[in-house]
Amino acid sequence: MSSQSVSAPAPGPYPKISRVIDDFILSVGRYVCWLNVVLILVILAQVVLRYGFGRGQIILEEAQWHLYAILVMFGISYGVVTDAHIRMDLVYSSRSPKTKEWIEVFAQLLFVLPLSLILLLKGIELVENAWRVNEGSASPGGLPWRWAIKAVLPASMFLYAIASCSRLIRSFTIIFAKR
Repeated sequence: MSSQSVSAPAPGPYPKISRVIDDFILSVGRYVCWLNVVLILVILAQVVLRYGFGRGQIILEEAQWHLYAILVMFGISYGVVTDAHIRMDLVYSSRSPKTKEWIEVFAQLLFVLPLSLILLLKGIELVENAWRVNEGSASPGGLPWRWAIKAVLPASMFLYAIASCSRLIRSFTIIFAKR
């Protein structure tokens, strides 16, 4: 991870399409990060209710997991755009800039794009099925509309896929740049 601000896109040449994609993902990330405040309030309420009054609420417990899921899933594309994700530094760090970009290209094409597209398509199926049967929590007093949290999977994988495409464009720009 580089030393730039985590709210800024990764350094390097930026074709216009990459800038547009990355700016969109960064703006989504800036809105989604406010769910941390909601998560803290939900956790605080659950702790007070459970330990102060002996009455924990299942709906609050499930809301915590849903908020965590949203934050993590949307954070994936944000990490790609800001270059704040984890790499295998043993393989990566000692390489030349162009070799690093070729590693990025192969990683995006062989792993990230196929995974994100498979999860996007399967996620759409999950949402459709949950919507069709009006799936809700199995716990009494739990959250209804299970399709809503399941919709986070295809939405976040769409952002992950376009973040990966943006990264590919930037990598090819660096690889084929005239020096």
